[in-house]
Amino acid sequence: MAEQSSGKKTFWQLVKFTIVSLLACIVQVVSLAVLYNIPAIKALSAQPFHWFVFHYDVIEGKQCGLALFIAFNASNVLAQIVSFFVNRKKTFNANNNIPITLTVYLLFTVALLCFSAWFNPVVFAFAVSKGVSSGLATTIATAVCSCIQFFIYFPVDKLLMRQKKES
Repeated sequence: MAEQSSGKKTFWQLVKFTIVSLLACIVQVVSLAVLYNIPAIKALSAQPFHWFVFHYDVIEGKQCGLALFIAFNASNVLAQIVSFFVNRKKTFNANNNIPITLTVYLLFTVALLCFSAWFNPVVFAFAVSKGVSSGLATTIATAVCSCIQFFIYFPVDKLLMRQKKES
C-alpha cells in the first residue's frame, strides 16, 4: 500500500513539476525577448562571443553574438529561480534546510546552465542553417534546452527537496 501511495505521490509531483516547468519556460522565453530587445544588449548582437566552450557567432542578418549569450543566460537564470522556489514549496512541500538545499541546487544549476549555454548556439545555428528565422531559431533553441533541463531536474529536485523526517 505504501508503494502505491508513493507512486501516486510521485505522479502528482511530476504533474505539478510539469506545470511549474511550463511557467518557468514562459518566464524564460518572455524575459529572453525583453532582454534581447534592450537597446544596450541588442547593440551587442554584431559582436561575436567566444570563451572556453561557448561560441556565439554572428551570423549575417541574424540576431546572435554576445547579445544572445547575455539574454539567453540571464533569462535561464530567472527561470531557474522561479522553478526552485515554486517547486520547493508547491511541488515537493520541502521543509528541509534551505541554505544547504539551495547551495547544492546552485552547483547543479551552474553545471546545467553551462551545458545549455554551450548547446543553445549549436541548436540556434542548426535551425538558422535550415532557413528558420532568427527569432524562431532563438525560441526553438531555448525550448530544446528547457526540455533537456526538465528531464534532468525532476529526479534531482525530488532528491534534494525532501521533507524533514518528524522525530
